Amino acid sequence: MGEKFQTVKVAVVQASPVLFDREATIEKTCRLIREVGDQGVNLVLFPEAFIPAYPRGLGFGAVVGSRSAAGRRTFERYWANAVQVPSPATEALGKAAREAGLYLAIGIIERDSRFSQGTLYCTLLYFSPNGELLGKHRKLKPTASERLIWGEGDGSTMPVLETAIGRIGGLICWENYMPLARMAMYGKGVEIYLAPTADHRETWHSTLRHIACEGRCFVLGCNQFVTKDMYPADLEGLDDLDELPEIMCRGGSAIISPFGEVLAGPLYNQEGILFADLDLSEIARGKFDFDVAGHYARPDVFQLVVNERPFHPVVTKNDEREK
Repeated sequence: MGEKFQTVKVAVVQASPVLFDREATIEKTCRLIREVGDQGVNLVLFPEAFIPAYPRGLGFGAVVGSRSAAGRRTFERYWANAVQVPSPATEALGKAAREAGLYLAIGIIERDSRFSQGTLYCTLLYFSPNGELLGKHRKLKPTASERLIWGEGDGSTMPVLETAIGRIGGLICWENYMPLARMAMYGKGVEIYLAPTADHRETWHSTLRHIACEGRCFVLGCNQFVTKDMYPADLEGLDDLDELPEIMCRGGSAIISPFGEVLAGPLYNQEGILFADLDLSEIARGKFDFDVAGHYARPDVFQLVVNERPFHPVVTKNDEREK
């Protein structure tokens, strides 16, 4: 791994995808990666569900007890533009990370390529500066109507990655309101905590600052900026958006220090890129008086057990008898 960095330059990209278009969004993503790479960035974070879209406002033709044919076609289009892991799409992202010489974390909609071939997951992918896919995190609990279109991840995809720029990990959107999920990250010693989201409320900014203070870690919050006219004109179900505001998601990306201080952002109502230099020694200074997984824990009273086994719907066994 080589010598560890003491100061890490990070970037948070607040942008919109080319909605429902995987290839065009990957092209835009690679351009943005090159842009931050030219600034000497060590780590860049993109929003939740950036490829191919966070389908805000769409109902997919579903109400309790019935689904419409048009809604099924909208889902089919969403599924067709989702990302298989691995695939040429992930190879393109890895190549962009390698050429820019940085760590990349990006939210995608992942198409299950191993089992059902029909389920989608809201996933965070991690790439190294040599283009290697280091790992992924599948959202454990999609929120509200997200459960209609995304499956649930399990404990096997909750990495905190040991890297030259520190321990990197994180949770997606409202997973960050799950105290035990946060504690799982803290227990693995996360130093740069990634929180891609689709939440653009001011209360989310308070959440980012709380996590930073609680975990004594740097927190990178990243959201999209999306307007109604960015949706494809031929997308079925667009009438679902009729009563919604023109700005569908206003952003709110930010970078926070281990003491809850705002280093960059929050950025609202526009696309943009936030930069910050992280002094990793600030983490130790913060944990002097509060280390939630160390001297401030009470394992004699409270303990968290995390099941990191993968769970599959079909498990095959051979017919040979035990010898």
